Amino acid sequence: MRIFRFMTMVFISLVLLFSISLSLENKHIPSALIKNLQGETIDTQTLNNDGKPFIINFWATWCKPCITELTSIHDVYIDWQDETGVKMIAISIDDSRNSKRVAPFVNGRGWEFEVYLDENSDFKRIMNVTNPPYTFLCDGDGNIVWEHSGYAPGDEHNLIQKVRELIEASEDQETEDSE
Repeated sequence: MRIFRFMTMVFISLVLLFSISLSLENKHIPSALIKNLQGETIDTQTLNNDGKPFIINFWATWCKPCITELTSIHDVYIDWQDETGVKMIAISIDDSRNSKRVAPFVNGRGWEFEVYLDENSDFKRIMNVTNPPYTFLCDGDGNIVWEHSGYAPGDEHNLIQKVRELIEASEDQETEDSE
């Protein structure tokens, strides 16, 4: 009986996880208010990259895998931008007590990304992010087309490959549309 309950719970969990994943697929970024490092409020629906793909990464100053991931991306970010035009948007989920540390933290590492603060975790919650790091890839229209939880060395290579595939698919679609 316990095994049956356990298997039922596992099945239900997988169905829920799959449905959440499907619900975000090709969905536009929802609206939540976040702040830039100057303290100005921004609506997340305005996040964009002038028609080119962009990455949204949820992270925190206390999260070692987050720091490792963003540092690895920083090391290749200029090359990524030159090749694909992709933009990286880092969303800190540090709470209001720790958010004052974010700007010096980012500046000290020389990260060239756009960085925003989600001090109340409103954006994190509406995006169904459980633990950082959590990464979303958006197409040029702001539709979420891919997501990934966690970080292992080399994940940045998978991420840029997804960006390349997105650009290639977009170019193929444009070619089909013009024919």
